[in-house]
Amino acid sequence: MVKVIDKNKSRLRRHKRVRAKINGTAECPRPSQHIYAQIIDDVKGVTLAAASSTEKGFEGFGGNCEAAKKVGLMIAEKAKAAGITDVVFDRGGYVYHGRVAALAEGAREGGLNF
Repeated sequence: MVKVIDKNKSRLRRHKRVRAKINGTAECPRPSQHIYAQIIDDVKGVTLAAASSTEKGFEGFGGNCEAAKKVGLMIAEKAKAAGITDVVFDRGGYVYHGRVAALAEGAREGGLNF
């Protein structure tokens, strides 16, 4: 019999494993990303900055690597305005490839340090 692997269940397992090892603080918060990106202080449980491809000022298609890089630049700009330069990167259980890597690259170009 063929065993079917539940991809989302595997992703959630990876996500849980990663989150057990990293934790955001006020000095070094963690960003959460999809094509939405948030910088989160886990100690207080608050979002310090957020950017997404659904915002009014965003131009272009929101579901590709180019859009992810733009969102990375936007989140870096908003983080710098809030006085944040150092963050820990939470890939959310997704493979560091494609849109996830593009978002990280854009954030680094914008001035965030991982």
